[in-house]
Amino acid sequence: MHPNSETASSPAESRTPKSVMAPGDEAPHLLVVDDDRRIRTLLSRYLTEHGYRVTSADNAAVARRQMDGLAFDLIVLDVMMPGESGLEFARALRKDTDVPILMLTARAELEHRISGLEAGVDDYLGKPFEPRELLLRVAAILRRGQPEKQTGDALRFGPFVFDLERLELTRNNDTVKLTDREREFLRVFAGAPNETVSRQELAGDDISERAVDVQINRLRRKIEADPANPLILQTVRGIGYRLNVG
Repeated sequence: MHPNSETASSPAESRTPKSVMAPGDEAPHLLVVDDDRRIRTLLSRYLTEHGYRVTSADNAAVARRQMDGLAFDLIVLDVMMPGESGLEFARALRKDTDVPILMLTARAELEHRISGLEAGVDDYLGKPFEPRELLLRVAAILRRGQPEKQTGDALRFGPFVFDLERLELTRNNDTVKLTDREREFLRVFAGAPNETVSRQELAGDDISERAVDVQINRLRRKIEADPANPLILQTVRGIGYRLNVG
């Protein structure tokens, strides 16, 4: 995706393109702020298709009005906008809110990245960028902002219990045999129950993302009633996987 300067015809875009099914109310709500109408539309559609609720604005003033009436989980903010720039808007936001900010910028120089971090943004992404990288960065920022949800010493999902100290999985007190990789995957999922975990995070430094998919399929055969239609360990298209713990 790469922006071309274009004047928006309206101050804010429709939240969801008609051809895309709207995510549920529990989905994270993102605010996309970019003066390029084409980029706003592309980002809004792409993020909505991947499970996020999206509201958009073409400048900082409109974004402020959106934030007056809505609570957002993350702001995707373009740095180059007429009037109040993305950097200026980020600095102003940090005086009143700690909502995470992912900044989009065509400027890749170190000084501009540092300026963004000094303004209080959580991460930056240089244009042009791969849409999949955007999804990974959004998911990572949202996950960092979540409070620790697994407070006990066991992760429970469906009829299964995963002991976080012994790294042992049981079903109705019967032990389910796991490989070391499957134990590691469940340990990672335990740190983010009901949250999307990227293939990149599951892969770490020692296996490929394709190998992650193979391992996930093997794990599904042990925990799903119908591995071809998983209800517990679900795929989040283009990003990774989510373990539903109820």
